[in-house]
Amino acid sequence: MEQLLDDVLEMYGYDFSDYTKASMHRRISRLMVLDRFPSFAEFRYKLRTNEDYLKRFVEEVTVNVTEMFRDPAFYATLREQILPAIASKPFIRIWHAGCSTGEEVYSTAILLKEANLLHKSLIYATDINPEVIKKAKDGILPLGYMKDYSENYIASGGKEDFSKYYTAKYDRVKINESLLERVIYSTHNLVSDSSFNEFQLIMCRNVLIYFNKDLQNKVLTLFDGSLENLGYIALGSKETLKFSAISGRYKQVGKDKIWKKQKEA
Repeated sequence: MEQLLDDVLEMYGYDFSDYTKASMHRRISRLMVLDRFPSFAEFRYKLRTNEDYLKRFVEEVTVNVTEMFRDPAFYATLREQILPAIASKPFIRIWHAGCSTGEEVYSTAILLKEANLLHKSLIYATDINPEVIKKAKDGILPLGYMKDYSENYIASGGKEDFSKYYTAKYDRVKINESLLERVIYSTHNLVSDSSFNEFQLIMCRNVLIYFNKDLQNKVLTLFDGSLENLGYIALGSKETLKFSAISGRYKQVGKDKIWKKQKEA
């Protein structure tokens, strides 16, 4: 497996070497079964000689599990505490790192809209996987998901009719352009790419759990350098800033996995 990951890094520039070994092994094994490779050698040969197959490899080994208003209590804290704290800024920049297919990006845009902040905000949505970035840009979702997403929205404190934020057609829905137009999408590799702006809020939820400790520290240091003083970092429910290289500069907001950067001396 390490030889395979070395191939991917050397030939294509994707560095998966610091992803947790167990989860990477599990995902590669699953892909080999799905695509019916008779041996690991043939799988490796295909990846080395077929650049188109790399797209499938990246799509399968990077985890893309997401939903709108995932963890409603988290979004309630965003709504009630974090957005009011940054509302006085003349311009608001938010980075969704590892945005997957965009559901959490749309959720943040809805919160900004309801707080009357969307017009002076930009959301930067990035992911290593160009295929999921394309899906996020399109803003098209299955209609069958909307019932659960509506329930999440209400549980997060939403008071509007959730259906006002999308248009349904047959078995699909299209997120309103008024939400999508405040989002900038781009591929970005947290392992190798650098900071590209200064933000008031950085959200990277359920990505770090797939990285080893050294890579987690590297990514958190990148976030620290991308966040203005008194800005916020939001992580997933099983992730933490505690024990990281930057933890001394941050204070947790209540019980949520949100940390506020303290003003430097």
